[in-house]
Amino acid sequence: MEGARMLGQRLRPAAWPTLRSGIRCGRRQLRLLRGSRWCCSWGSAAAHPVRTWALQRLGAQPFFGASDLSRHFITEVSQATLASMAPVFSVMKVDKDGNISCYERKKTELYQELSLQPRDLRFQHQVSISSRNNRIVMRMEFLKAVVTPEYLVILDYRNGNLENWLFQELSSQLAGEGQLVTYSLPFEFRAMEAILQYWIGYLHGKLNSLQPQILETLNALVDPKLLSLDRSKVHILLQNGKSLAELETDLKVFKETLLEILDDEEILEELCLSKWTNPPSI
Repeated sequence: MEGARMLGQRLRPAAWPTLRSGIRCGRRQLRLLRGSRWCCSWGSAAAHPVRTWALQRLGAQPFFGASDLSRHFITEVSQATLASMAPVFSVMKVDKDGNISCYERKKTELYQELSLQPRDLRFQHQVSISSRNNRIVMRMEFLKAVVTPEYLVILDYRNGNLENWLFQELSSQLAGEGQLVTYSLPFEFRAMEAILQYWIGYLHGKLNSLQPQILETLNALVDPKLLSLDRSKVHILLQNGKSLAELETDLKVFKETLLEILDDEEILEELCLSKWTNPPSI
C-alpha cells in the first residue's frame, strides 16, 4: 500500500495535465454533440460555421434543422397555393368575321396572349378607354374588353346583362351585318362602336325602368283621395331617387370620358391600331 501511495504521488504531477485535458476534451465533445442535437431548435448547422467544423471533426454530419425544413415546406406550399389561386378569366373572343370562341385563361396566361402588362388589366376605373401596347382596353363597369386589330376579347362575359347582346348581336355587328356607322373603318373602330352602342342602350334601359316607377309613386303620393300619407310610398320614392342620382353620375362620367378622348388628338391617334400594325407604304 505504501509503495502504491508513493507511486501515485510521483505520477500525480505528470498525470493531472493529461487527465484534465482529457476531461476538457470530453466536455467539449459533449457540448458539441448536444449542440448538434439542439440544431432543430436553433436552426441549421450551416448557420454556425464553428459548430459545423467541430461536428465534421467529430465525425458527425450537419443536418437541416426543423426551421429549414419548415421554411422549405411553407415556400413550396405557398407557391402551389398562389398558383392555384391565380385569377381565372372567362374569355369570349370574336374575330372580324364574327366567329366566336369561349375559353378560360389564368390571368398570367392572358397577359402573354394579349401582349399586355399586369397593370393594363387592373380596371381601376368604372369607365375607361385607353391604349396599351397596340391594344385598346375598355371598361364600362361590368363590361371589360380588349380590342386588337384582328379580334375583340370580352372578359368575364358570363353576366346576365351581357349574354343576350354577346350571343345575338355582337358577332353580326362585327361581321358588318349590323347598323354600325364605322362599318367601312378598321375593325377596332367597329368593336369600339359596338361596345359604346351597347352601353348607351344599357344606360337608357335603366332610365326607362326608373322613370315609370318614379311617376307612379309620385302620382300615388299626390292622390287627393288619400286621407293620410303612405310612408311605404315615400320609402320607395327615396330609393328610386337614389338610383336616379347614381344613374346621373354614371352618365356624367361616361360623357366626360368620351369628350376627353375626342378632344385629344394624340389619344385618337393611339386608338388607330391598324395604323401602327399595317403602316401605309411610301
